[in-house]
Amino acid sequence: MNDLVQSELKKIFDVRFSTSVSTRTNYARGEDTYDPVLSKAVVFPETNEEVSKVLSLCNKHKVPVVPFGTGTSLEGNVVGNEKGITISLEKMNKILSVNAEDFDCRVQACVTKEQLNEYLREDGVFFPIDPGANAAIGGMASTSASGTMAVKYGTMKTVITGLTVVLPNGDIIKTGSRTKKTSAGYNLTNLFIGSEGTLGIITEIQLRLSPIPESIMSAVCHFPSLEKAVQTAQQVIQHGVPIARIEMLNKEQMEISINYSKLKDIEAVPTLFFEFHGSEASNQENIKIVEEISNDNNGSSFKWAKDLEERNKLWKARWDVYYSVKALINNGRVYSTDVCLPISNITECVNFAEEQTKKLGLRAPMVGHLGDGNFHVILPYDPKEEGTYNKIRDFSDLLIKKTLDLNGTITGEHGVGLHKKSYLLQEHGDCIPLMKCIKRSIDQNNIMNPGKIFDLN
Repeated sequence: MNDLVQSELKKIFDVRFSTSVSTRTNYARGEDTYDPVLSKAVVFPETNEEVSKVLSLCNKHKVPVVPFGTGTSLEGNVVGNEKGITISLEKMNKILSVNAEDFDCRVQACVTKEQLNEYLREDGVFFPIDPGANAAIGGMASTSASGTMAVKYGTMKTVITGLTVVLPNGDIIKTGSRTKKTSAGYNLTNLFIGSEGTLGIITEIQLRLSPIPESIMSAVCHFPSLEKAVQTAQQVIQHGVPIARIEMLNKEQMEISINYSKLKDIEAVPTLFFEFHGSEASNQENIKIVEEISNDNNGSSFKWAKDLEERNKLWKARWDVYYSVKALINNGRVYSTDVCLPISNITECVNFAEEQTKKLGLRAPMVGHLGDGNFHVILPYDPKEEGTYNKIRDFSDLLIKKTLDLNGTITGEHGVGLHKKSYLLQEHGDCIPLMKCIKRSIDQNNIMNPGKIFDLN
């Protein structure tokens, strides 16, 4: 970043432009395993027009730009750029409009999912995409996130109907509409969902909302083995039960969560967390089917969360999984990887993951949104301990190969970032030239989050 760019940005943003080491350090990485990379400066815009000014200036002078939301990404998606600037969108956190009668809303990029649902609480609707962290909705769009309720409500691609995006040259475009469907031209909305800030900066998101269910019931069921738990989840989906969530925690993760979240009356064995959304009658009918399937797989009796407080505590333990694992090691790091498979292949892949981590002597808590074939292996390690990270990468390589052999995908919701660039070549090597062509046509100077997803040059 040259002196002219710095001077111009300082003039526009004043105290919302910082070159201090402490500020740059705070925006140097996400919740990933990389060492922090400090950009030359951090800027804090508040409007689409201010983002446009930054990108126009940076594009003119070929200064790299890294967009930053809440910093909860796990694959090196927001690691800084030592030659460029980081744009923090944290001040763009306004809910712009809510149309409860049409089940939609529009928000700025750094509105978080918890903030939005708190705002919607009295309107009888909610935002159903539920990643573990309290992530920014713009970041969730840029990584094509999903989470625990994808089996019923879909992913970010399902609920986003339009975007405001600032392109690398500073142009501001609006894609999509408020309508349920459109055939108007190219699907540019989905082009930017999952692009991880490499094509432009998402500043506003148009979202579909869902009605709050009449009845919500949560239960825990224990199993004698991880295989039996996974088979149960697989069979529930194959029977067509319209369940809202099926979350798997292996024995290792259950032990960690029980201690970290102070759970009571829960056993440290492979476990499924269930949640049913619907009418009282439909829930009772679906619960009966799921209980029968669980019994056939030697599952325990269901333990019910009896009220809202108990249900929230149960799911908070699930949401806190990453931090519960991170707390195991002082100044430790967590390598969290996710893969996604056709539902009929999920049991084989989970079994393979458990076998390989044991062979390599790795501590490997696992969780999974098994209803949509997505699971995560969460590997804590001490970066000072020689050889452990190499073992983890060896495991990751084996898991990716197995996943692709079973017609799965290298990531269901984390995105590619830096971690999975080589894996993307394995999965979509034939598509990379087209991706590069799209990137070059939109971002001619390669300023947008360069080096993420794939290497352009």
